Amino acid sequence: MSSSSGALPQPRRGRPGPWPPAPPPQPQAQPLSWAKRTGFQSRVSGESLPSSSAPNSGQVPLPRPAEPPTDLESGPPAPARPKSTLPPPPAAAAGNGGERQRPPQPPPPPPPQARARRRDSDGGRPNGLAAAPSLPQLQEEEEQEAPKRPAHVKYELRDTPGLFPLVVYGFQHYISMVGSIILIPLVIVPAMGGSADDMAAVVSTVLLVTGMTTLLHMCVGTRLPLVQGPSFVYLAPALAIINSPEFFGLNDNNFKHIMKHLQGAIIIGGAFQVVLGYTGVMSFFLRLINPVVVSPTVAAVGLSFFSYGFTKMGTCIEMGILQLLMVVIFALYLRKIKLFGYRVFLIYAVPLGLGITWAVAFVLTATGVYSYRSCDANIPASNNVSAFCQKHVLRMKSCRVDTSHALKSSPWFRFPYPLQWGTPVFSWKMGLVMCVVSVIASVDSVGSYHASSLFVATRPPTSGVVSRGIGFEGVSTVLAGLWGTGVGSSTVTENVHTIAVTKMGSRRAVGFGAILLILFSIVGKVGALIASIPDVMVAALLCFMWAMLCALGLSNLRYSATGSSRNSIIVGLALFLSLSVPSYFQQYGVHPNANSSVPTYFQPYIVASHGPVHTESGGVNYVLNTLLSLNMVIAFLVALILDNTVPGGRPERGVYVWSEAEAAKRESAFMKDYELPFKIGRAFRWVKWVGL
Repeated sequence: MSSSSGALPQPRRGRPGPWPPAPPPQPQAQPLSWAKRTGFQSRVSGESLPSSSAPNSGQVPLPRPAEPPTDLESGPPAPARPKSTLPPPPAAAAGNGGERQRPPQPPPPPPPQARARRRDSDGGRPNGLAAAPSLPQLQEEEEQEAPKRPAHVKYELRDTPGLFPLVVYGFQHYISMVGSIILIPLVIVPAMGGSADDMAAVVSTVLLVTGMTTLLHMCVGTRLPLVQGPSFVYLAPALAIINSPEFFGLNDNNFKHIMKHLQGAIIIGGAFQVVLGYTGVMSFFLRLINPVVVSPTVAAVGLSFFSYGFTKMGTCIEMGILQLLMVVIFALYLRKIKLFGYRVFLIYAVPLGLGITWAVAFVLTATGVYSYRSCDANIPASNNVSAFCQKHVLRMKSCRVDTSHALKSSPWFRFPYPLQWGTPVFSWKMGLVMCVVSVIASVDSVGSYHASSLFVATRPPTSGVVSRGIGFEGVSTVLAGLWGTGVGSSTVTENVHTIAVTKMGSRRAVGFGAILLILFSIVGKVGALIASIPDVMVAALLCFMWAMLCALGLSNLRYSATGSSRNSIIVGLALFLSLSVPSYFQQYGVHPNANSSVPTYFQPYIVASHGPVHTESGGVNYVLNTLLSLNMVIAFLVALILDNTVPGGRPERGVYVWSEAEAAKRESAFMKDYELPFKIGRAFRWVKWVGL
């Protein structure tokens, strides 16, 4: 056998396959159930949301991509361009007998990133234990990296804008809240029988007290950029006191007489709120106040005035609807339009709508559209002999812009001073009503503190800072009672919406605007100009403001599990009973035409004279009939009892998360946000519930 016959045959080289080569087979994974494939999370009532602390929940957490901070008012972001997934071309074969190289392996997928913290345009960062990172331990602020500023916030709490931005933002912050600041006196002064001059004086007083208390709150209160002004929470009880039975039949100086009783009640309620905050009771009360309690309580404040809004607009329906449409168009349809980089129509919706409607009414008045032969709008309808004038005098007073003589008769300069209406008269039954209302105002402020702090500060405040803020709100209410604004002072609920819209959270800008308010209060013509706004336009603006107040209250539910049937039933029941129970008290024992001297839109506030509660004590009857006829009181009681007795987990209830005092003291940024200035806090370190 030859050597060639003994050699083994060479194996034939295989032909190259198609490019790219097929990937190697992967082991087939076990089929997952529908719940595990879709990441379904149960929202059944009574069940808490799944968290990382519950490994036996039976659900597979799906990684979610990081989301950049977005501004919901700017519209949807532009879609990203898809990247090419084609493999690179094959490299030239080299060496080893011309064998081709193996294709490069794809890079391993990046690890799932934690979901970025997100702020929306209505209220700030998500609430919850997992939302806020742990506080740094014993590190100075200079050694830490500066936190990234959200794209839609220009100036945060301790930022110092330049001179021009300081003036612009400070002015526009208050202009955007002008409805909440100036409209309340335009309602209560006519209800007390005050003249146009009295209304101008009250408006100037409100401007002074608002500027003064806002400055003090940013120094010795929570130090958040929140405007302290007349609160709608105090409007309904003030109207109930104004329409008390003992004030019926007054003929001479009824405005000052009622104002002195109202001042006494406001001072008592403010003193009670001072005790509630500075004794530390509020720190313990915070455990019972959650978004499910705050939401229906604040919403009921706006819903309680439905009998006043359109009823008053109907006296001059064309001007009222025009005013309401102007505000709605600016605030909603034109909200995304920017001029010089600002959303002018959204920020100035109320003053722009008021200015346009006022100009139209002035033109119609000057051209004689609302003039009727031999009829005078300044003569009451009851004194007119002509039936023709009796029919049209109310329309003339509502539609014409020249019926108020406040602008002509008011002085150029007038400084509001304490006790300008006389010595306050204290009544225990009226004071007790205001004490309960001050608790409702505190609940409203707690929601504003939490939402605004997530917008402009590094962390939410501690329970001690919240208690300190509530105590100072009591001081602000006492000052409002001494000066005679007609209602108590509290954190204006619209603060959160204003910060989101104006993108301004600087203390210095809000403080500069407060100084402007104090200067405007001294100029008597400013208050007279505001007092000359026609009543029908005031009613139309109030319809918008009260609707916004209701919406801001319901927006607190975003901190809880909104899909939970537990929360939905509690909020729905609280809102329904807040309308139904007061309606029973207001209609009990009312006979047609029995109180014809009281306007129909003030009829719900005379319940103290005919309520269903009848005991041997007239004072007890007054207090119970008045309190149980207030919508916000019923909503607060129902929500407070149900939320704290119906079982539910912390994520489902959306419990407010406040910073821990001991950990917060070790973070210098937190101390600079909330610590009292000029080292005042060192004298109160032993009072744990008044500070940090």
